[in-house]
Amino acid sequence: MSAAPRRVVVVGGGLAGARAAQELRAQGFAGEVVLLAAEAHLPYDRPPLSKEVLRGGGPAPVLDVDWAGLGVDLRRGVRALSLHDGGVRTDAGDVGADGVVLATGAVPVRIGEGAVLRTLDDALALRRRLVPGARVVVVGAGWIGAEVATAAAAAGGEVVVLEAGDGPLAGALGAVGARTAPWYAAAGVALRTRTRATAVHADRVELEGGEVLRADVVVVGVGARPDTDWLAGSPVAVDRGVLADRHLRAAPGVVAVGDCAAWESGLFGTRLRVEHWDDALQAPAVAVTTLLGGEAVHDPVPYFWSEQLGHRLQHAGHAEGADQVVDRGDPDGPDGWTTCWLRDGRLVALLAVDRPRDLLQGRRLIAARATPDPVRLGDPDVPLKQLA
Repeated sequence: MSAAPRRVVVVGGGLAGARAAQELRAQGFAGEVVLLAAEAHLPYDRPPLSKEVLRGGGPAPVLDVDWAGLGVDLRRGVRALSLHDGGVRTDAGDVGADGVVLATGAVPVRIGEGAVLRTLDDALALRRRLVPGARVVVVGAGWIGAEVATAAAAAGGEVVVLEAGDGPLAGALGAVGARTAPWYAAAGVALRTRTRATAVHADRVELEGGEVLRADVVVVGVGARPDTDWLAGSPVAVDRGVLADRHLRAAPGVVAVGDCAAWESGLFGTRLRVEHWDDALQAPAVAVTTLLGGEAVHDPVPYFWSEQLGHRLQHAGHAEGADQVVDRGDPDGPDGWTTCWLRDGRLVALLAVDRPRDLLQGRRLIAARATPDPVRLGDPDVPLKQLA
């Protein structure tokens, strides 16, 4: 693939792919742009699926883009099968390209016959089944599991959440996640931790020890993996994501963005793969600059949020390797709280629960590599911006 593309193929019709197509035009690319979207729907936002859409409070979150006016050849319902030096092979034929943006996102981990929540069709189908009195079993107390439980309880369902670990959000937050456990009972949801499912069916879940939970709806929310199987044998390297450098370059003429990309972070000194809306929004600008021969670096402070069980959680940074944890506020109190993670004295991550100001100011401290005084950091009355 040449260094100066004439035709760019964007593989993936989610936010990252859509933003890449928009960025190509915004940065002056006058060649052909082809956007391959595996789903038949127009490109849409995913965060509302587990929030407004699942709760019946919002329409399909279609992105407000005039594709024809933008001069983008949007091909819906076309799935990529392989990548080669001349372009992309799809289930609708070969699409030649001399520049490619990989934005295929992630696919949910499936267990048995349980429903998953990843696409608009998933959300609409699940929403129709969340009715008053429905017996709902959710396998996994992670981000998606908690949001599905929230919607199911609000719809009047009888909800049970099963978690194999010691507490909710254990994979993402470690022991801090257990602080959200009381929220389940307060929302009328039964949470069962240290409970492992041995078989998942459409109408029941079998547990270790022989217990069987009958259900009208069974939902699996145990994570997702990058959608990269189709790249086997291609010019790009894959290891739990498409391996990309700090410019989001994965191979000559190929860049990667969004949930499928594992990029080098100078800020955190490791490779990151971030499955969050904010990264899908921001990364394409850097990737397109790289693809068009410019110089740009992608090194943000990762950020995401969740609305669950009556609370808003906002997380920034990367806590891996942290050696100190500092709390701001009382996790059992009514005014929210923030947990901060430090490594060698430097603030590297924080979780703000019902404290949006802490998130905004704390994210700036993380980007600035700040080393705040732990005593003042733990005082909820001291604004984080004073600790720079």
